[in-house]
Amino acid sequence: MAERFSILDAMTDPKLFGSTFGDDSFAAWRALLGRFYGLPLDDAAELVEAVTQRQTAPHSGFRELWVAIGRRGGKSHVAALVAAFEAAFHDHRDKLAPGEFATVFLIAADRAQARTLLRYVRGIFQNPMLKAMVARETTAGLELKNRSAIEVATASHRSVRGYTVAAVICDEIAFWHSDGASPDTEIIAALRPSMATLDGRLIAISSPYARRGILWDTYRRHFASDSDRVLVAQAASRFMNPTLPQRVIDDAMAEDAPRASAEYLAQFRTDIASLLNPDLIEQAMRPKPVEIPAASKTRYFAFCDPAGGGQDEFTLAIGHMDRDTVVVDLVRGLRGSPAKIVQEYATVLRNYDLRRVTGDRYAGRWPRDEFLRWGIRYEVSEMDRNALYLELLAAMNSGRIELPPDQKLGRQLGSLERRTGRSGRDLIDHPPGGHDDLANSVAGLVTVAQSPRMTMKQTPLPF
Repeated sequence: MAERFSILDAMTDPKLFGSTFGDDSFAAWRALLGRFYGLPLDDAAELVEAVTQRQTAPHSGFRELWVAIGRRGGKSHVAALVAAFEAAFHDHRDKLAPGEFATVFLIAADRAQARTLLRYVRGIFQNPMLKAMVARETTAGLELKNRSAIEVATASHRSVRGYTVAAVICDEIAFWHSDGASPDTEIIAALRPSMATLDGRLIAISSPYARRGILWDTYRRHFASDSDRVLVAQAASRFMNPTLPQRVIDDAMAEDAPRASAEYLAQFRTDIASLLNPDLIEQAMRPKPVEIPAASKTRYFAFCDPAGGGQDEFTLAIGHMDRDTVVVDLVRGLRGSPAKIVQEYATVLRNYDLRRVTGDRYAGRWPRDEFLRWGIRYEVSEMDRNALYLELLAAMNSGRIELPPDQKLGRQLGSLERRTGRSGRDLIDHPPGGHDDLANSVAGLVTVAQSPRMTMKQTPLPF
């Protein structure tokens, strides 16, 4: 079947995908995928040149496709289409060991997007011809009778190991964050050996975001280049999906032009920059230990960032001043029962001879009352998150901070964004969907330790 059907055959055949992908609204997608797979394009070549800025292509096609496309441009539909084509119309059984499957991965930024992709895949396989190829459905996808499998997964460098991968489709890769345990570069690095046996293809489709991350790096290196392995395309939403009403884009541009330029015109944002230079973060980290035990005759300070459960961590940072340098002795993050975490952190604070901790205004009086149960006074920070990060930036730039060798903390610090708001004021925060819990506690610790008010002797608690 692989020899009889090309991607363009599959997209235009009414018995296969033609009912969805065969009309004029998908013409640009058909041209781009045809070029990627090394097919003759005839009159559609101009469409590809418009989005890739290149006129030449290897006859055998490319091994990697990186596409920066605006919102509502059909990205998720096409991701599911490519996954179905790679699994159904390529037979790898002669290269597979007994019991081994050729896996086509659909990887999304989070579970909600993964569920959406899975719905699209299952919808495609409702086609009678394709449905006959399904051996069984799984919670993560489909297994086909040709020993191919389609699996959806969230972005994690651990979950993609141990597979023989025929193809991987990365959905919204610009939003695979660099602040967690699975940076985008680590996930792609983990996938490449898995694709080696079958010389699998890699397709990354995303709306663009800030000028960082693996999508931006690949775009910068390969857009309009003569690479015979990597094809990069960039196109506005309406170029790929002419059915999108122009008024939607006009309204978005009038409300927030920088954001709409990224979301609908596929332009990488220039109003977002990294707060901290990665080199500064690396230079600030001591080689070891991760945590410095409490020492007598040392004055310590603490800051915590409470959380009520979910994906956010309840974090704590403890440190001291060494001349004019803030030494971060300890930084921890926990998930679970907030009351139990407060009890555990109270023990840690007492180990450092601390009877007070500073934090934000989270949950009203609850943190104050809960810490007080364990003999710890909780003081509310006078500065908001934005101000705390500006203090952290000053300390980092002047070399007045020593960080523990905590890679998760380092990734969170490296992912902090400095955005210019419409009022002209700089706003500092984590990227959408990211986390900065550890970074926030460290920024607060820096501010508390350097505050003249905190140099006074601590007032004892009345018990």
